[in-house]
Amino acid sequence: MEKTKASGTMMGMNTSTAAGNREELQDHAGGSMRTAESILRLVPVGLCVSALVVMLKNSQTNDFGSLSYSDLAAFRYLVHANGICAGYALLSAVVVAMPRRPATTAGSAWTFFLLDQVFTYLILAAAAVSAEVLYLADKGDLDITWSAVCGSFGVFCHKAMASLVLTFVVVLFFIAISLVSSYKLFSRFDAPVLSCPAAAKGGLEITAF
Repeated sequence: MEKTKASGTMMGMNTSTAAGNREELQDHAGGSMRTAESILRLVPVGLCVSALVVMLKNSQTNDFGSLSYSDLAAFRYLVHANGICAGYALLSAVVVAMPRRPATTAGSAWTFFLLDQVFTYLILAAAAVSAEVLYLADKGDLDITWSAVCGSFGVFCHKAMASLVLTFVVVLFFIAISLVSSYKLFSRFDAPVLSCPAAAKGGLEITAF
């Protein structure tokens, strides 16, 4: 009888130990994932600031006149987009890195997913428009009477190219961030379901995307 009780006690202790080890492993894995995602979100901050500073300082004056980034709306948009995305990347990295933040809910997962998508398209649009303007500045376009200015303002174009390259690297990071938030959302939660009044009698539900 005593041997049976002792065996049951040992089994209970082993089960508790196994459960504790499993929770510890899950916490460690969650901490590692949280650290990796935080770093992934922090890196674009430095890149955005670098691209922003390079473009802000981009101006050239010579015998042909003067040219500054502020003369071109696309480059002003690039500066603003990099500043906004840098702020969002820093804020989201802080939120993700918080070790004691509440458990991820469907609402927070959807919020991260949607915001990541918005800022990815924002910085992508800024990079695409600036690339087109820089191409016209280098090649020119006679049909729209846009002359090639990079031959006369080479330093300006080189700095604009450096800022643009950094911005496209930011785009790649934001795409990766969007993929991570998409995986975290759709691997844990189902798509929201709306009840259709017309089909309520039949007990049918429609998945909303």
